[in-house]
Amino acid sequence: MTGIMEVKNATFIVSNSDYRKCPDDGRNEYAFIGRSNVGKSSLINMLTRNKSLAKTSVRPGKTQLINHFLINNEWYLVDLPGYGYARISKTSREAWKKMICDYLLQRETLVNTFVLIDSRIPPQRIDLEFLSFLGRNGVPLAIVFTKVDKQNQSETARNVNTFKKTLLEEWDELPPIFLTSSVSGTGRDKILSYIEQCNAYMAGEKS
Repeated sequence: MTGIMEVKNATFIVSNSDYRKCPDDGRNEYAFIGRSNVGKSSLINMLTRNKSLAKTSVRPGKTQLINHFLINNEWYLVDLPGYGYARISKTSREAWKKMICDYLLQRETLVNTFVLIDSRIPPQRIDLEFLSFLGRNGVPLAIVFTKVDKQNQSETARNVNTFKKTLLEEWDELPPIFLTSSVSGTGRDKILSYIEQCNAYMAGEKS
């Protein structure tokens, strides 16, 4: 059994609008995506214990790009644009959607996609549709419920259970699920351990 991963260094590498221009060194990639304002930047900073890391992706021009961060010189954390943000033109929105879909469906080094869901609210159609898209296309995924510190445990449990029941109306089984708080650090060790397990499995597949 693997231990808890220690993030020794996290470095911004590159931003791209085309998956074919992303790093080609063969390292495993773990993508993070969710609706706008779900707390993705805060989660990334919490995982890496670097409060300024994800700011690289929110500077003007960066929010609509695929952002690669190299972790421990071993694997990439990939920050994808949030979906459901309508304050851009229809043309830009379609191009943005194509960029994300192309990355998720064509990127051979993508090991897992972490889909962030706000734990404070009932299941949202846009989240369910995005998860269905990943499921139909066989994209490995995990669900990360964010902001669990913003309400009591019973409210979190109720919302998470409702989300699970809604998914199971369409899914045969649930993907891995993590509960997180960027404030308290809840879920950090479990997500990093999961990534470490995936890396170990992928290394065994390649050997």
